[in-house]
Amino acid sequence: MAKRSLLIAVDGPAASGKGTIAKALARHYDLPHMDTGLLYRAVALALWRFGGDAGNEFEALRAVEGVHQIDPDDEELRTETVGKLASRVSAYPAVRAALLDRQRLFAAQKGGAVLDGRDIGTVIAPDATAKLFVTASPEVRAERRLKEILARGVTAHFEDVLADIRSRDERDKGRDAAPLVQADDADLLDTSDLGVEEAIAAAIALVDKRIS
Repeated sequence: MAKRSLLIAVDGPAASGKGTIAKALARHYDLPHMDTGLLYRAVALALWRFGGDAGNEFEALRAVEGVHQIDPDDEELRTETVGKLASRVSAYPAVRAALLDRQRLFAAQKGGAVLDGRDIGTVIAPDATAKLFVTASPEVRAERRLKEILARGVTAHFEDVLADIRSRDERDKGRDAAPLVQADDADLLDTSDLGVEEAIAAAIALVDKRIS
């Protein structure tokens, strides 16, 4: 019997746990996984490296051409500086359009896939088998992000991280191109009071319910 195609869309704001959950779902269901946020981080890093201006949409679009030169394991992709730049360049319609096809091609592969980001269930894969919108309170997300930053040996303060989280939320929700919003048919998963394994188990249960 042929394996049933399973496409899972995982959306949510920064530090909600969506990436960890998406990776776990990919392992559980034996599916390829794409962290679409890394695409925008790659654009931001390419822009940073050639000295481009994140406030200029044309220069941000030029940086898309350099994405293939960025190693997905490059530690600089996960720095706060690149994360902030990615949040800015991802608001440009031209940049989003330039990255649209490669995301949809990944989603359309035989057997299915798991993609996480901010517009997977609404724009990239509106016909996904299962959609999750993973969230948590801004304070909890700031605590998580602070621990990640401190673990890298970088000095940071909770108030600054919280302000950045709220700023990203406002930018993601308020942009004209593919704003962050829960799809009408997505299941909400609030991870504020859940540990990692609890959140993963809850996500698997939601997906199983959709495909049963």
